[in-house]
Amino acid sequence: MNLGNGHYAFWKVLLLLGLPLFSILHASALPSVGVVQVLLSPMVVKDTSIFLADPTIFFHGDTYYLYGTSGKDADLGFEVYVSKDLEKWEKPKGEHDGFALKREDVYGDKGFWAPQVVEKNGRFYMAYTANENIAIAEAAHPLGPFQQTEKAPLAAPVKQIDPFIFKDDNGKYFLYHVRLTDGNRLFVAELAHDFSTIKPETLTQCIVAEEEWENTQNAGWPVAEGPTIIKHKELYYFLYSANDFRNPDYAVGYATSKSPYGPWKKHIDNPILNGQILGSNGTGHGDLFIGKNRELYYVMHTHFNANTVGPRRTAVVELDFELVEGQNACNLVYVKESFRFLKVNEK
Repeated sequence: MNLGNGHYAFWKVLLLLGLPLFSILHASALPSVGVVQVLLSPMVVKDTSIFLADPTIFFHGDTYYLYGTSGKDADLGFEVYVSKDLEKWEKPKGEHDGFALKREDVYGDKGFWAPQVVEKNGRFYMAYTANENIAIAEAAHPLGPFQQTEKAPLAAPVKQIDPFIFKDDNGKYFLYHVRLTDGNRLFVAELAHDFSTIKPETLTQCIVAEEEWENTQNAGWPVAEGPTIIKHKELYYFLYSANDFRNPDYAVGYATSKSPYGPWKKHIDNPILNGQILGSNGTGHGDLFIGKNRELYYVMHTHFNANTVGPRRTAVVELDFELVEGQNACNLVYVKESFRFLKVNEK
């Protein structure tokens, strides 16, 4: 049989299949043309990444619940993914067609962004953004359905987004959020006991994007957003993201204070998470959560790839408190090589 140059690639494929040479030399042993075409075709790998921006993870019982701004259609509400180990994620499991919160059950008809879930007295509350306003819905379970008896946002004289509810050691609840006034500025206020409103006399501005890393494009509308808070050894740590989310330099820094109201001292080595550190552009706008073994994690989004912003991918890193030598204080640091994208388990 002639194995000339014109047929070299064909025979190479057959040999790579592991077929014995004596079988190859018999026509009856050869694969059909269709099979060979399939073998020569590029392999298509399905992308099982989760595409949620502004993500949050709520750990309850033995289960992690993942919510975020949809990468498909952010005008419908919030789907929820579930996992037992942060590795294998199941497709949306919300009580309302995969949604934990559906548009028709609550305030808003567009722009469902940046949800967060907390538990209070055996009930679950989702703070979220819709129509560039903040609203809070309630459910009996983290899967939902989250609903509002009165479909209304929290009253405010300006547009406000990116809510984060923090419970302090004294039992008080605080709403950290963004107000759209001469830029995206971060504020805090104490919440009323029923979460129906803030206590206006407690409203305090916390953080404005003023440092070089926070506005790398010198935009006229500086952006500080995506607040998340944790308390460690009597010190409050305020993580936030800066720059426009479309900017490859979108990044995460933090500030500390001895009070939930501030004043806030920005970390000298900000940002602690960015594209240069993690290898993916547009890293930020996430949420802190404690894992089942007391690990501290930060879930966030990144750009789709180096050239395209969306749909944004969901990722997680581990963080740790590192004691500062000679001081009774800790820096919040990224645990190296802990960065990974979250994916749906197809099995």
